[in-house]
Amino acid sequence: MSIINRGIVSDLRGVTRLAVDATVGVTDLVEKMHHTIQLAHPPVGASRAGRSGGLTGFIYRSIRGTTRLLGQALDAGMAPVIARLPETNSNATRDALIAAINGVYGDYLVETNNPLATGMSFRYQGKELDPKQAGAVPAASGKVLLFIHGLCLNDGHWTRDGVNHGEMLANELGYTPLYLRYNTGLPIAGNGRELAALLEGLLRLWPVEVRELVIAGHSMGGLIARSACHYGRQAGHLWTKQLSKLVFIGTPHHGAPLERGGKRVNFLMDLSPYAEPFTRIAKKRSSGISDLGHGSIVDETLDFVPLPGGVECFAMAATLAKKPSRIHERLIGDGLVPVDSALGRSRSPAATLKFPESHQWLGFETGHIDMLGRKELYGQLQDWLE
Repeated sequence: MSIINRGIVSDLRGVTRLAVDATVGVTDLVEKMHHTIQLAHPPVGASRAGRSGGLTGFIYRSIRGTTRLLGQALDAGMAPVIARLPETNSNATRDALIAAINGVYGDYLVETNNPLATGMSFRYQGKELDPKQAGAVPAASGKVLLFIHGLCLNDGHWTRDGVNHGEMLANELGYTPLYLRYNTGLPIAGNGRELAALLEGLLRLWPVEVRELVIAGHSMGGLIARSACHYGRQAGHLWTKQLSKLVFIGTPHHGAPLERGGKRVNFLMDLSPYAEPFTRIAKKRSSGISDLGHGSIVDETLDFVPLPGGVECFAMAATLAKKPSRIHERLIGDGLVPVDSALGRSRSPAATLKFPESHQWLGFETGHIDMLGRKELYGQLQDWLE
């Protein structure tokens, strides 16, 4: 077996492009700081700094130009080689790293046509599923359970300590378990529309009649599911009538405070011309991360979208606390998502997602990712799905 394969060279090509872009970006930052200091700006106020002139400007232009030329040469040299190399299966470490990069820079990867960008696809038994391929799901049943992962994760994160409780649960209840893999850095609304279209195509090609569709989404995955329902119904998709249950696991329905806090820090830094160049780095975070700030699931950011009618909806939340605490429920929760946000609670009755009490679950002394390994969580899921 060849040590060098198509995947390795393709990843190297993508990383090289990112490294070139990062070098150019840092050069821009240093130049602007240099010019700001030269202009003797006051500590607060709009920046007048731009490109440097004279010898200094020539040096900065040379650095950027040389970096881009080197990057283009490397990229052009690797492109024809990739097609001639053998394809091999990926591995968990590589997949986890690519998922994290997509979460932070996913929209930028797509804009720059970077090969590291992850496309949306369904997965079955650890491999990409092609619904058009005959026998792709040999044991397909009329009950489908789709798992959707969260930000910076992938479908492999449903397996904890070598055990995929979700797959065990699906098999026990007669569901065919499928997994979605997608670029978590893209806007949630865009991912929702794409998932809606893919689901329509998938169920039309399903080898047996689909009697029931259930979707379980962790974190951002729950927002993607709600967005897909919204756009699927707008488009009149048939799968929305086959959808019977939605389960949200640690989903920030009303946003995540950490992301909103990051935006406030950026605003304060923008007030100073000496700090403003550094906010450009922070603002490079993906659209997917930005959408998490308020739990935005449609293009119209401030529009409130209720839970889909005619579908049983369930919410699961976690807290790091040992017992009920309003501070943890409103601000801390599982470390990323407050309990109130995960359970759809809002100070505004009009914006509250109405989950029945019997459709809510709260786990104590549990973090955001640790939820996926809790046997109690899957025990509750089994009760609900039965």
